[in-house]
Amino acid sequence: MFSLRPTAALFALGAATLASLPALAEEVHYNQVSVRAEVSQEVQRDLMMVTLYSEAQDTDPAKLAAQITETMNKALGQARQVKDITIRQGSRNSYPIYDDKGQKITGWRERSELRLESADFAALSKLTGELLEDLKMGGMDFAIAPPTRKASEDTLLKDAVAAFKNRAQLVTDALGGKGYKLVNLNLNTSGYPQPYQRAPVMMMKAARAESAPTPEVEAGTSQVSVNADGVIEVQMP
Repeated sequence: MFSLRPTAALFALGAATLASLPALAEEVHYNQVSVRAEVSQEVQRDLMMVTLYSEAQDTDPAKLAAQITETMNKALGQARQVKDITIRQGSRNSYPIYDDKGQKITGWRERSELRLESADFAALSKLTGELLEDLKMGGMDFAIAPPTRKASEDTLLKDAVAAFKNRAQLVTDALGGKGYKLVNLNLNTSGYPQPYQRAPVMMMKAARAESAPTPEVEAGTSQVSVNADGVIEVQMP
C-alpha cells in the first residue's frame, strides 16, 4: 500500500512558495541609486588652550605635597583674577623614586597640571607668561569653540542638502528619468584638527617683563565638513 502524504506535502510547499513570490517581488526596489555629496570650509580656530604644570621631588612626601599645593593655589589665584579664562585642574600624580637597585625608595616626585582656555588670546598669553614664573609649560593648542563650530555646521548642512539635490538631479537626467524621490538621507559632520602645536616657551617667558609686549600667537584654521549620503529612486518615463 502506497502513501500519498509526502506528495501532498510537496504540493503544499510549492503552493506556499508561489504564494510568497508577490511579496518577495514587492521588496525588490528598482532604479534606486546611492548619491553622495560633500561640502567643507576652513573655520578659524578661536579657542586657545594652555597646559601648565608644577613638578618637584623631595624625600618627604608630605612636604612635597604641601609644596605642590602651595604653588598650584598661587597659580589658581592669579588665573582667577583674569576675566574670560576657563580654569580646569588637570591630573595630579605622585610616585616613588628608587635607588639604582630598584629596591629602596629614596624620594618622591609629584606633578600637578593646570589647564586654561580662553577666546581672548592676548589675555591668556599674558597670563601664561606670568604663570611661567612658577610653573612649566606643558603645551599649547587651538580649537574651534563650540558656538563657532555649530554656526559653521548649520550653514554647511544647508549647503550639503543643496549639493545632494543637485547631484541627484544630475543622476536622474543621466538615466533619462522624469524625476526622482528621496528614499533616505544621512548627514554627518566632521572636523580635521591641525597638528598639535607646542608653545614657544622662550617667547612666552618674554611676557614676564612689564615692558615686554604680549607675544603674538597664530591659531590657524581647521576644516569642517558635512557629508550628505542618501538613496534616491529615479522615476522612469
